Formats: sequence, C-alpha cells, structure tokens
Amino acid sequence: MKSGSSPIGIGRGRILSGLVGRGILESRSPWMHECEANALGLHLVYALFDFTDRGWRDDQLEAALAAAQRVGFSGLNITFPFKQAVIPLLDELSDGARAIGAVNTIAFRDGKRIGFNTDVSGFAESFRQGLPDVGRDVALQLGCGGAGSATAHALLGDLGIGRIILSDTDGAKAEDLRQHLAQRFGEERVSVSSDVQTSAADADGIVNASPVGMAKFPGLPLPASAIEPRHWVADVVYFPLETALLAEAQRKGCKTLHGGGMAVHQAAEAFEIITDHAADRVRMEASFAAFVAEQGAKSAAA
Repeated sequence: MKSGSSPIGIGRGRILSGLVGRGILESRSPWMHECEANALGLHLVYALFDFTDRGWRDDQLEAALAAAQRVGFSGLNITFPFKQAVIPLLDELSDGARAIGAVNTIAFRDGKRIGFNTDVSGFAESFRQGLPDVGRDVALQLGCGGAGSATAHALLGDLGIGRIILSDTDGAKAEDLRQHLAQRFGEERVSVSSDVQTSAADADGIVNASPVGMAKFPGLPLPASAIEPRHWVADVVYFPLETALLAEAQRKGCKTLHGGGMAVHQAAEAFEIITDHAADRVRMEASFAAFVAEQGAKSAAA
C-alpha cells in the first residue's frame, strides 16, 4: 500500500465499499470484490444500494453518497442510471472520467469525492481478448448513456474501430454523445441513426450498451431480423450473462462477447482505486467464473 494514502475504513480494520444503481440485486460485484479482498487478507464489506429495491428516488443520490461518506466508506461503484447524474455531486474527476463524461467509481479521500471511470479500459481489454480478429470498419452501438459513452470511447480510441453509428431511444442523448465524440475523434467517425435495421446492415458488429437485456429490462435492444451471421455482437450486460441479444446472435452463428469480461476488468481497476491494493485479474476472472457456475448449478437443481 502507498504510504499515507490509506482509504477511509482500513484504519478500523475493514474496508466499506458498494454499488449504487437500479436493478442491481443480481450483481456479481459483491462476490468479485469480497473474494479478491479475502485472497489479499483484507476485511472488505461490499453493499448493494439498489434504489429500486429500497424505494428511493433518483434525487436521493446525494443523500446516499453523503451517508456512505459519513459512515466511513472507502468508495463506491456507480452504475445505471447514475453514471452521468453523479458528476455534479463530486469534488474532483480523473482525467479519464472528465474526458468520457461518466463515472463508475468514486473514492472518498480526505473528505473529498473523486470520480473515476474504469469502464473504458474494462471494455477494451475484454474486447481484445474475446473478439481479437473481427472487422473493425463500422460498429453500431445501441445505448448512449454512461456505459455507452465508455464503450464508444473504447471503440474509437483503444480498439481502432473506424466509425461508429449511435442509436438510442432518447435521440437527444445520442446527439449529445455524437457531438462529444466528434470533438475528440472527428466528425467523420461518428454518426447518429434512428434506423437500426439499415445501420446494422452497414456495420461489421453491434454493441449493446443499453440496459435492455438486464434481468429488470428483458428483451432485445433491436429487431432480431437486424442481426446477421456475419456480425460480431458484444453486450455490456452481465446479469444474466447470456442475454436475449447474445442468444439470438449465437443462434445465427455470430461471434459474441458477453459482459462478464468487462465486468471483471473494470471491477479489478475499481478495486485498486477503492482499496489501494493491487488486484489479481486472473484470480478475479476465476472467482467470477466460479460464481457463474455455482448459480447455474443452483438454477439447474431448482
């Protein structure tokens, strides 16, 4: 651990961490963070703050952050729908979070709330490992919120996708992201479309960065007829691990990438930010796989 940088909570023999969002009761984050902490000999408690389950309003986000900070949390992970809404409630942003315009990790340090984004590197590393040899001329991305901003930055930056087509049920959100990306990567590399059928026909691959497919938001984020066998298909959703989108894509013979890899890699970096301890990514991948296998066995036995 770095001298003088101990997060709040460690001095009392434990680290308090957690996840803030909606529809997150099936999240694997508690398992991944707590297993890695145990392997390192740390006492970490990872709590879920599901606004839907608790009946909290979106405008109670500030109160939730203040309460966590007050009782000594070292940090929090942030997910749908708060990755952008949380930014005005923070004191500082990392360069990455500022460039992306979304936060998925908060560290509480010296009385300040500092926002980070580990989704970009998490998605990029998962893509490199899971879809190493796919066409990268054009990608259609569905969803332009906090997760969508991260995946779009990864696609255009780290992964070398030539051009992306953005689509969202909220057209204004898609246009806002287009403008943001155009300033950084060039107008010619990003566009917005409301016709996903036509856009999919022009694309090498499809990325779902929307919440559609989550346990709380079941279904397909685009018509099944838009998916062709030649496509690669990536989903950021990881509970369930096999979404309706991936099931349909696999049925058609597409190369696919589930959200588990992104979940592990972003969690490892977030773990390091919150605890100030290095995470073993191979071990975290193994613990994630073990959890998925255990849940599958339980479902089969039920």
